[in-house]
Amino acid sequence: MKSKIIKKGSYGYIENRKVVTVLRTLLFFVVCVGLYVMGYVTTGSSRNLLTVVSILGCLPACKSMVNFILFMRAKGCSEALKDAVCGFDTELTTFYDLYFTSYQKNYPISHMVLKGNVLCGITENPKCDCNEAGKHLEQMLMQEGIKNVTVKIFSQRDKYVDRLSQLTYLDTEEHKNRDGIISLLYSISI
Repeated sequence: MKSKIIKKGSYGYIENRKVVTVLRTLLFFVVCVGLYVMGYVTTGSSRNLLTVVSILGCLPACKSMVNFILFMRAKGCSEALKDAVCGFDTELTTFYDLYFTSYQKNYPISHMVLKGNVLCGITENPKCDCNEAGKHLEQMLMQEGIKNVTVKIFSQRDKYVDRLSQLTYLDTEEHKNRDGIISLLYSISI
């Protein structure tokens, strides 16, 4: 069976990461338990080197469990939204399934595009505050020294698709720090 790892920013990324993290977490815990049992069976006591290795192995297993819980809470782009925006993938730099976290709130962005100095996205989560999400992204861009980027997050599909149509006809140069923007989006999302 061939495993298919989906890259960050691609459609289905969050669902793929859910599967990968649950399998990785189970594997880590199985190895830890196996090492402990093997040490106990061979020595007849918990006081052995394999017990220490097993306990230390719980550290990456628990870290993987935290990632698993984080991905289980996240929702990716719906199939309906993907169908509505997939026609713009060739004209614009697009990103799917971005989930931004801050100290106060999380901002699930289902789809996002970059054209020139305009960065806009849509959230399908009714609890997500679009204005705060935009401010958070602007703040992150400013911290990286990336200026003159307009960020707008939508919650209504029709308005977002209209904006995407406008962006396709917008004749503008690429932002001078385009690669830095893309790198930042990937680094601050899960």
